[in-house]
Amino acid sequence: MTTAPPRPAASRPPGARSPVLTWALWTAGFVAFPLAGLAGTALAGRVDDPLAAALGGAVAGLVIGAVQALVSRRRLPALRWTAATGAGMAVGLLLGAVVVGYRTGLGDLAVQGALTGLVLGPVQALALPGGTERRRRWLWAAAAPALWALGWTATTLGGIDVESQYTVFGAYGALTYSALSGLLLIAVLPRVDSHAQHRRSP
Repeated sequence: MTTAPPRPAASRPPGARSPVLTWALWTAGFVAFPLAGLAGTALAGRVDDPLAAALGGAVAGLVIGAVQALVSRRRLPALRWTAATGAGMAVGLLLGAVVVGYRTGLGDLAVQGALTGLVLGPVQALALPGGTERRRRWLWAAAAPALWALGWTATTLGGIDVESQYTVFGAYGALTYSALSGLLLIAVLPRVDSHAQHRRSP
């Protein structure tokens, strides 16, 4: 008498991406923000004039964009996303800092963050991967001002030395921003057809 061989346990197909893992890695990428702030300050100094805002924003944006592309698990086009984040932060921080007169009060930094996101959001939306629906691109763009304002608010309320005029918010704000934007990222990015991806693999 023979018995049927045991059925293999179900497993995730090669190439499939767990939304939970994608979110966790993206959230862990919050460490890029303090590092980006240090890099921007080292090269441009305090954000107290237009040149420092633009240069510091560009440097910080390049660091943040590069790390975000890395932790996205190749869901974001690395060069396009990094360049877009650098350019968007350069212009966005310049706009925000000039409008608030380089002040560092809670309301001032919230407005600065919102204006940074107002510029950065659409630029990043255009850098999302091909196949992303247009309405989802603009969902990302529309959420950016609120997320960046919230990042600066959390950092200020957390007691970070915002009077030092950093180019980007610190760890409290970065964690808040990354956790919330990670949820949005999962909703925005196009679905991955893991079976098709597996068939295309050599």
